[in-house]
Amino acid sequence: MSAEKEKKDLAAESNSSEDNANLPPYNSNEEFYDDGVEVSKWTRMGITPDSFKRRTLADKHNQLNKTLKSRHLHMIAIGGSIGAGFFVGSGSALRTGGPASLLICFAIIGIMMFNVVYALGELALMFPVSGGFYTYSARFIDPSWGFAMGWNYVIQWAVVLPLELTVAGLTIGYWGPNVNIAVWITIFLIIIVLVNVFGVLGYAEEEFWVALLKLVTVIVFMFMGVIFACGGGSKSGQYGEYWGARLWYEPGAFNNGFLGFCGVFVTAAFAFSGTELVGLAAAETADPQKSLPGAVKQVFWRITLFYILGLFFVGLLVADNDPRLLGAGLSDSSASPFVIVSVNAGIPGFGDFINVVILFAVVSIGLSGVYGGSRTLTALAEQGYAPRIFKYVDRAGRPLWSTIAVILCGGIAYVALASSATEVFDWLQALSGLAALFTWGSICLSHIRFRSAWKHNGHTLDEIPFQAAFGVYGSWLGLILVVIVLIAQLYTAIAPLDVAAFFQAYLAFFVVILFYLFAVVWKRRSWIPISAIDVDSGRREIDWEIFEAEKVKRQSWPSWRRMLSKMF
Repeated sequence: MSAEKEKKDLAAESNSSEDNANLPPYNSNEEFYDDGVEVSKWTRMGITPDSFKRRTLADKHNQLNKTLKSRHLHMIAIGGSIGAGFFVGSGSALRTGGPASLLICFAIIGIMMFNVVYALGELALMFPVSGGFYTYSARFIDPSWGFAMGWNYVIQWAVVLPLELTVAGLTIGYWGPNVNIAVWITIFLIIIVLVNVFGVLGYAEEEFWVALLKLVTVIVFMFMGVIFACGGGSKSGQYGEYWGARLWYEPGAFNNGFLGFCGVFVTAAFAFSGTELVGLAAAETADPQKSLPGAVKQVFWRITLFYILGLFFVGLLVADNDPRLLGAGLSDSSASPFVIVSVNAGIPGFGDFINVVILFAVVSIGLSGVYGGSRTLTALAEQGYAPRIFKYVDRAGRPLWSTIAVILCGGIAYVALASSATEVFDWLQALSGLAALFTWGSICLSHIRFRSAWKHNGHTLDEIPFQAAFGVYGSWLGLILVVIVLIAQLYTAIAPLDVAAFFQAYLAFFVVILFYLFAVVWKRRSWIPISAIDVDSGRREIDWEIFEAEKVKRQSWPSWRRMLSKMF
């Protein structure tokens, strides 16, 4: 197949939706039109019968709402994925590798995520499509690999939802009410359904306030960490005298040798899952040219201030051999090192507050699962890679059937009532385990190939309004780090010399390969040569007047400020 024909086929595939060119456009301010008829505010809010009718907007590539504001996008970027993996899973990581491994591995994964999110920001601003991770892989790498990445991402979030519902139910158990966990699972599932009634705006408002709560909590904890490490705690607690870095000497900075280090590497990567959701949300933002770059830059602050500094104090104040960490994991919120610090300091009330935050955080991640899974499933359907029913977007901007499908997966949480619940959930976690790493690696590779195709088609970097901080080199670094983490996970999977343990740790790898081979056989499409990549169709219309004015302003800055502006 010639490169020119390949490019035409790809363009035809990406434009396979119905032609709605004669319909009036979406106005994200006050009015909304569908089929030439003004739609009421209550219909847009998703609470009238008309809300459930099919939407037919002029923008055939994106039928979703564009109502997200800058504050929503910024908080999704800076606090959206801080959840049980950070508040609770960090305890398991500390136990596995010690405080030095905890700090080093989170820093390395932070460097990886910095480059991943910047690469995604550049692609999302250039090509505003829903389900961006899947479509970028299909467009710039390989349609069959895009198919695998799309379904991989849907499965990741569809599995995360029941897991988070169960964790929410178990978190309530921290206070000891004698109520069956099924009751709490049902209550939290109803909450998730109610939030989704209001579509992306309901999700965004929830994320804004919960992310704000999480950030305030971490900031308060860091202030407490400084006080406790200096010996300013209550005399009734452990930190009433100078504490310092004693735990780095005894029991030690590292634990379990190289295997422990690799184990933390993997845990750190999983704790960052969901960071990429800012790229999905960009498709539902009114002015992404203005709001997306600022949101992407917030990731630096989250990585540095909240993950690195927060976990630095965790490593200072909690010993890696603390017996309360032996049960650490996403199913035991009382094992959170943040709770342990509060108990050690003689202020258990703060531990209660931390568990309230964990409760909000896990519900928030469950909502993120519905959001990310439904948008990706709709994008798959639009490209013919999923049943057509999932293309349906209603007048409230909700991908209706996709959202219902992902929410129904929450019913898997009820297996927590069975005697084999632990084994079932181990395998569910195995399915979602490596999914984020494949997504991040694909984003980096998509950016690398986009830049190559951009240059091949005679374009220059000056035509890209928002550029990744370290360009294509940053994406190469991100991709290399993803490969290193995959190797580390393979090492930890092989080390026990147990077949079941190996597949539980590496099952997602085989699932991705299976999806890829299926797509190759079905679509008979594979690797796209650089000359066949289409970098023009579906590209965002940029307001170059604003862009040039901002460019002139930046050029007047000193070199150090221009460098800092790429990160802050």
